[in-house]
Formats: sequence, C-alpha cells, structure tokens
Amino acid sequence: MGFIMAGLEAEDYDRTYSDRELVRRILHYFRPKLVPMMVVAVTIVLTSLLQAVLPIVISWGLDRMASDQSQGFLALLVVLILISGVFGWVSNYIRQAQSARVVGDVVLTLRRDAFSAILKRDLSFYDENPSGKIVSRVTSDTDDFANVVSLTINLLSQVLLVGFITALLFARDVTLALLTLAITPIIVVMALAFRRIARESTRRAQRSLARVNANVAETMGGIAVAKNFRQEQTIYDEFRPINEQNYQVTIRQGMVFGSIFPLLFAVAGLATVLLVQVGGHRVLDGNVSTGDWFLFLQAVGLFWMPLTSIASFWSQFQQGLSAAERVFALVDATPRVLQTNPQPVGRLTGRIEFADVTFGYNPTHHVLDDFTMTIEAGEMVALVGHTGAGKSTLGKLITRFYEFQGGHIYLDGRDIRTLDLQDYRRQLGVVPQAPFLFSGTIGDNIRYPRPDATDEEVLRAAQQVGNGDWLAALPDGLATEVGEHGQALSMGQRQLVALARLLIQDPAIVILDEATASVDPLTEAQIQEGLDVVLHDRTSIVIAHRLSTIQHADRIVVLEHGRIVEEGDHASLMRKGGKYCDVYNTYFRHQSPEYKPGSGFVPVMQ
Repeated sequence: MGFIMAGLEAEDYDRTYSDRELVRRILHYFRPKLVPMMVVAVTIVLTSLLQAVLPIVISWGLDRMASDQSQGFLALLVVLILISGVFGWVSNYIRQAQSARVVGDVVLTLRRDAFSAILKRDLSFYDENPSGKIVSRVTSDTDDFANVVSLTINLLSQVLLVGFITALLFARDVTLALLTLAITPIIVVMALAFRRIARESTRRAQRSLARVNANVAETMGGIAVAKNFRQEQTIYDEFRPINEQNYQVTIRQGMVFGSIFPLLFAVAGLATVLLVQVGGHRVLDGNVSTGDWFLFLQAVGLFWMPLTSIASFWSQFQQGLSAAERVFALVDATPRVLQTNPQPVGRLTGRIEFADVTFGYNPTHHVLDDFTMTIEAGEMVALVGHTGAGKSTLGKLITRFYEFQGGHIYLDGRDIRTLDLQDYRRQLGVVPQAPFLFSGTIGDNIRYPRPDATDEEVLRAAQQVGNGDWLAALPDGLATEVGEHGQALSMGQRQLVALARLLIQDPAIVILDEATASVDPLTEAQIQEGLDVVLHDRTSIVIAHRLSTIQHADRIVVLEHGRIVEEGDHASLMRKGGKYCDVYNTYFRHQSPEYKPGSGFVPVMQ
C-alpha cells in the first residue's frame, strides 16, 4: 500500500471544495450557453417521451391483435413503431449534437482559464511544481470534466425517462408499481455509499497520471543529456515504478467503479424476478391483460437501467468533481508576488536600491539578510562570487519572479511593489544563462518581444550584434529555422539571437546571466561586441562568467553568503588581494591571455 500511494499527496496549492461550491462554479461556465442548453432540454424531454411511447404502442397492438389480426392493422402498427423510432433518432441526434457543442465550448473556456492561470503564476510556482503535473491539469483533468458533463446531460434524460415510466406503471397497475418502487431506495443507498471511496480513488488516479506526465516531460526535456551519458536504462528504470504505480492505482479505481454495477444489477435482477412472479399470477388471474403485462415488463426493463445509472452516477460524478477541483485549484492558486498598488510605470531611468532586503527560497533559510545596495541609473554592475552567494537571487528579485520577505526595493525612488507588474516587466531585459528560443525562425525569435516590429527593424537589431557577421554563417539568414528549443543553433548563436531580441525590446534595465558554455574565439568576440551595444546607456546587472565582461563593468560586487564583501573595479580589487582575488583565481584566471597552466596569480592588468 505504501508503494502504491507514495508520491500521490496533494500539491501545496491544492484545496478542497464542497460539492455545492464545485457545482456552483461549473454552472457558472454553463450560464452563457443558456439558449443551446434549452434546446438540449427540449430534445431530452422529446427523446424520453418517445422512448416511453414505444412500449405503449406495442402494448396497444398486442391487445388489439386479440380482436383484429388484419393486414391493415399490422401495417399500421409497423408504421407507428417506425415513426416512433425515427422521431426518437432525430430527437436524440439533435440532443447529442447540441450537447457536444455546449460541452466543447465549456471545456474550451475552462481550459483557456486554466492556461491563463498558469501564465500568471510566479516563477517560484514552476520551481516547486513539475511542469508535467501542471500540463496534466490543463489537458487530462479538463477532459475528465468534459466526460462527466456529458454524463450529467445523459442523466437528465434518464431522470425524465424514469419519471414517465413511473407514471405509466401507476396508470397500469398500482400494486406492481409500488412493488417496483420499493426496491429503489436500496439501489440509491448502495450507490451513494460509494461516494467517498470513489472520490478518493479518483483523486489518486489523477495524481498518479500527473506523475507519469511529469516524468515523461522531464525525460523529453533532458533526453540529450541522458543520451550523452548513456543513461537511457536509468531513465527507463525510474519510469517503471511510476508507471507501475499508475497501473496499480488505475486498477484499484477500476475495481471501485466496477464493483458497484454488479451489485446494483444483482439487486435489480432479484427485484425483476419478484415482479415477474407477482405479475405472472395477476395475468393468470385475469387482473392484468396480456398487452398491459408486456407493457409492464418493457417498462420495468426501461426503468431499472436508468435508475441504476442515476444511482451509480454519484460515484462516477466524483471523477468529474475531482477533475474540476484540481483545475479550479490551479486557477485559484494564490500568487506569492503581490503588488500593493499597480501604478503606471512610465520610462525608467534605472536606479535600483535594495534597502535591508531579506529573502529566502525556504522561509527557514535566508539567502539575503538585511541586504543593502544601490545601482545608479546607467551603471553596469558585475556580480561575482562562489556558487550560492546570491548572485542570481538579486536578478530574480528585481524581475519580481520571487517575493522578498523583508525590506524594500526601489526603482527610481518608487517602491517596486507599487509598480504595474506587466508595464514594469516590459522595461526589463533578461538574458538567462541558457537562452531559450521558441520553434520558428531566427527572425521570429528576435521579434518575440515586439510582434509588430518590421522586418527592417529585426534585421537592424541582428546587424547591431557582432556587426551582423554571424548572419553569414546561417543557411537562410533570419529565415533559418531554430528547431525545438533552438537546438539547430550552437549555444553561441543562441546567445547572439537573445542579444538581438533584447535590442528589439529596448529595455531600461538589463539582467544578464552569462553562459558558461565554451564558444569559439570569433563567437566570443561577437558576443562581447553585442554586449557592448546592448548594455550601452542602460542599467545592467551582469552575473559574470567572462573575464572580458568583468573588466568592462563600472563596478564589481563580490558576494558571499548573501552579503557584499568587496566592491570596486577589477584592477583595484586585484591589488587588494582579498575575496575577489580568490574568486578570480577560481573562475576567471584561465580566461586571461597571460594565464599559463600551473601558474599562480595572474599579474594585475593595468
């Protein structure tokens, strides 16, 4: 049991909704579809009536055949049966077509809301929750919701059919009708008893499927690394228990849902035997005619199946409620980055001030503690330090990807929490360590921040980076396809595209996390030229991995455990022989043209 349920706990943002609240929100999505839903309701009534009318026509025919067996009467009976069947088919087709359209529109809206919600989530949300599980909620859970909505619409038809048949039974024979209804509470109680079990088993099945999706998504994202290290078997071995768990959980779910129907049908079968026994004696006693008895048997057959569906519906309905619950939890997830007063930003000059800022990814462990630093407008600051010193954290706080727990950050003297987030981020240019490119052409990726940019503007931006020399190496120039995640390009080419994309955006503040990947000297020179263009007259924070970038910085800030331990330019810090010297000799000295393997400190460059 421990293996089967391992890893199927709720996510941090999951919440529990009552059935009433879930139904209320579901109905909210159907409210705009009132007219087509009315059409569906009318066709449901017609379909149910026609299903109930057919046994009546046959019953009437059986009673008349005792006195009239002419060919004309038989032909009339056949025509009436055919007409009833044709009208029933047409009515049911209209109902199914309209229902499919309504359900499709509702799921479209629900999926759109879910997708909009994930776009609004903070970056920390994606750090804490595997993308595959999020995808599962947007795709699989909305599909489950659609299936149950269709089930609900069919249920309405079943309810009406039971109502018509119940009235028909009482009209024909009150004793047999009461005997039929007497077993109804037993079936309903049995079905409702499965409610909690079905809800919990469904939740686990959906979480298990989300784990499978998350594992597959992660595998596809890192397949190149896995193949590079020949770890395909390891990945497969990791997938097997997750897939096995999904199999076991799904089997248990199937057993829960499968167990209810045999029990319900067994009870319905026993009740039918009892009715046949009692009804048969009434026919022999002459209290019920042959036609009425046939009608009664047909009606009972039509009665048990809808009643069983209605009773078992509650257990099946839990699957839809559970799916809706997971989707609504995603939509309702509370953002961690909060803007207190979204004011228009205007054009920023780029002065950034950290005032006693406290932050930790884990509330019990602070990365920054009462951190204070000022970056002047137009200044280029290079952040250096050992891994975990807090360099990337500063960039994430400036971009508002994470919420700091204490202190203040000011932009041009204004509290960062009072700025309109969307307007503010338009003026932020971020180049991550491994630039991400979307499928499409190089031109499409450069144009990404400004879809309205002309071809001439895109070309001008590309030519400003490295004087445009890198374009000559591309087979189709700006029309070159980059492939999935930009894999058709080298890392250096991806960096050049990212820099050109930044020029199109024209941000006031640039945050650059330089890639550590080795590139050839020509590309290195082109990237540096591109950086010179991009960072000119802009406030820039560079998490530096290149010696050339550090030497161009107005100020180097050395971080250690979230604190500033040294700051100044390259030459003065090297003369000082302190922490910067230690970082330099660890990360940068091999990039110096004067570096010789096995040598000690590189001489200070004047």
